[in-house]
Amino acid sequence: MEWYETKPVQLASNETYNVGIVLGGFVGYNAQYHQGYFTPSCDRFIQTALLYKTGHIKKIIISGGNGYITQGNFKESIFAKQKFIELGIPAEDIYTDTTSRNTLENAINSKQIIDSLHIQGTCLLISSAFHLPRAKLVFEKKGVNVKLYPCDFISRDISNNFFEDYFLPSSTALRNWDYFIKEIVGITFYKLTGKG
Repeated sequence: MEWYETKPVQLASNETYNVGIVLGGFVGYNAQYHQGYFTPSCDRFIQTALLYKTGHIKKIIISGGNGYITQGNFKESIFAKQKFIELGIPAEDIYTDTTSRNTLENAINSKQIIDSLHIQGTCLLISSAFHLPRAKLVFEKKGVNVKLYPCDFISRDISNNFFEDYFLPSSTALRNWDYFIKEIVGITFYKLTGKG
């Protein structure tokens, strides 16, 4: 993952973008209580809010509809928009893609929003560091010029490892292989089908 993940980015103090696109996958839905909740990937939400509050992005596109088959009414982007508003971000600066279910649809729908708003220039693409290499391929293939802003790092704490950590079995390492394999399969599929 350290090799694969997009490396950390430090924006200059005066570096601004007309729009930041935050990709879904950081909100879940509890069917028993009929409510959304933040998942461990919610650093995507936190970093987007900070980027807006510090003036690095002027508007936010939340790209994430509903990946659930049976919970058709729940929309991740609507939930996230409400939480951004609760943090004091004006509703008129937040745009939602409520129908995308995967990264390819994120790119297609975000492009439509960007074109409808006549937004010019490079967009800041915000997502988990392991997700961005695949997302970059798809967004650029769909004609969206992006600068990557990674967050939710899996490999950031590798410098804290002790020598024995590299040899002892780890259930966390097995989970991380699942992320890695999914991304490699996704990239391969997009390249074979010409979508990325």
